[in-house]
Order: sequence, then C-alpha cells, then structure tokens
Amino acid sequence: MGFDLVDLQDIEDARESLRGLVKQTPLIRSGFLSDLCRGKVYLKLENQQMTHSFKVRGALNRMLHLSAEEKRRGIVTASAGNHAQAVAIGAEMLKAKAKIVVPKSTPKVKVDGIKKREVQLILHGDIYDEAEQKALDLAKREGMAYISPYNDRFIIAGQGTIGLEILDELPKVDTIVVPVGGGGLISGVSIAAKTTKPSVQVIGVQSEASPVMYESLKAGRIVNIELKESIADGLFGGIEQGSMTFRIVQEWVDNVFLVKEETIKKAICLLWKKERQTVEGAGATGAALLMERPQPFKGKEVVLVITGGNIDEELLQQLQASRDWAY
Repeated sequence: MGFDLVDLQDIEDARESLRGLVKQTPLIRSGFLSDLCRGKVYLKLENQQMTHSFKVRGALNRMLHLSAEEKRRGIVTASAGNHAQAVAIGAEMLKAKAKIVVPKSTPKVKVDGIKKREVQLILHGDIYDEAEQKALDLAKREGMAYISPYNDRFIIAGQGTIGLEILDELPKVDTIVVPVGGGGLISGVSIAAKTTKPSVQVIGVQSEASPVMYESLKAGRIVNIELKESIADGLFGGIEQGSMTFRIVQEWVDNVFLVKEETIKKAICLLWKKERQTVEGAGATGAALLMERPQPFKGKEVVLVITGGNIDEELLQQLQASRDWAY
C-alpha cells in the first residue's frame, strides 16, 4: 500500500518541524463510552491544542514550507473558523501579510479568536464553499499563496502527527475514529497509523447534514450535494474537485459513517457532563457514532479524535438546558 503524495516520512518530518510549536495532546480513557460499547475507549484531546483545535498542526507545517517569495506576496485562506485561527498564528510567526475568509455563519468564538490576530478578516458568503471561492479568487487576483484547509500535502502531513502520537501512546489500538470534512485530518492519520500498524482500522464520521465525503465515496467521484444546517460547522461544506484527500481516503480509510444531528448534540452535552470536556460539534461526532453504533466496538481499543473545542458558550448552555441528557 502506498501513496505518492504523502508518506510516513513526510509525517515524521512534520513532527520534527512542529516540535516545540504545538502540544502533544492528552489521551484519556472515557468511562461512559467504554461502558457503552463494552470496550476501551480513549479520547485524543485536540480540543486542548493551541487555538483549541488540531488545525494548527497542518497550518503551521504548511507555512513553515512557504518560500521567501510566497511570504513576501502574502497568504490567503478560507476556513470554517479553526483553520483560520491556525493560519493567523502562522502569519504572525512568519511576519507575513494574511487575508482570511470565513462564512458569515462562523461561530462567534472562532471569529473572536481570529480578530485577536494581526490579519485581515473577511466575512463572506453564507456557507464555507462561498468563502472558499472568494479566497481562491483573491489568491488569483492578488498573487497571494492560497493555504488550503485540507488539499495540501504539508497540511495532511501535519495533521498526521496525531496518528503518530496515538500509536506511540497506545500501540494496542484497534480502531481510530476521525471526524471528516474535507479529509485532511483522516488522510494524515490513516497514512500514519496504517503504515505504522497495518491492522489498525481507521473510520471516518460525518453528520447526515453534510455527507459530502460519504456520498463521494459511494459515487466513486467527488460530488456536489445539497447541504443542511449542521451543528458540526467544522465539517460543513464540499470537497474541492481533484482534491488529493479524496484519493487518499479511498485507498487508506476503512469506512465512513454518518450520524444524526440530534446525536451530535447529545454527545456534546455528555462529553461535558461525563468527562468535563468542552467539545464543538465536529469534535463530538466520534462519540455520536459510538452512541448510535456501539456493537462494532465491543471488546476493542478505540481512540476518538476530539478535533476541537470552539463552541459558543451560549450554544453549549442552550443545548444543556433544552433536553434531558441522561444516558
């Protein structure tokens, strides 16, 4: 098995490049999820990473590989929020001019995080795809380097360092569950994990409201579909045509499942109630999958990648107050 664009050495190189710049995040056992599926379930807490999201790994690795000319011309990116904060940090580190485009629907906590940085923030469009097109147009018109949130070998390699950390700390792991949007994270994690331990299963999870990777895999090509509003805003949106992540997911990932919006909301509340972890919608999808389908994980050593914790406090309080979350 192999992929010519990203390999284990790229991910090892990324880990070396990022040493001292990002956190090696904790891996903790979840009692309630372990009991639920009668296995051993662990949470990889990227919600405790810088900017409370895994995105900083890929963004910094990409930006450390910018040429002098690219830094001089400046950079532009599109994001649902977390990648934007990561690029903003990188731009400050490199003293590079940066324009960051996010949809108008981006959660306030993420917008506020970007505003703290020395970058130009542009709110454009109602959904991520519109923000992405605006950023691509800016890159072309102004000659700026476009930093994709997912379709980039350095981004993928940076995110793959999570897979190395999981295998280092839990070599017995049977299954790694990864939230999927554009596929940068699961691409890196699957290459890192399966090259190191071929028997490990890597499973993706998306919301039923935004199932682009799921439907694309079924069709055998990247498809455009109508999306519904989702609490997992970090996974919302389409996949760029020709994206290398789609080919990597086809080759390396064992399966991708969908979960209900209602289950994601319940998972957010239970992760807070049972584990005292603040988790945004995208980061809670792995827990939602175990809640909906516990049986396949029985007796397994399972790691859920908790991708981020940037959820508006008001929304979290509304979720906790609006339902009976007993489980």
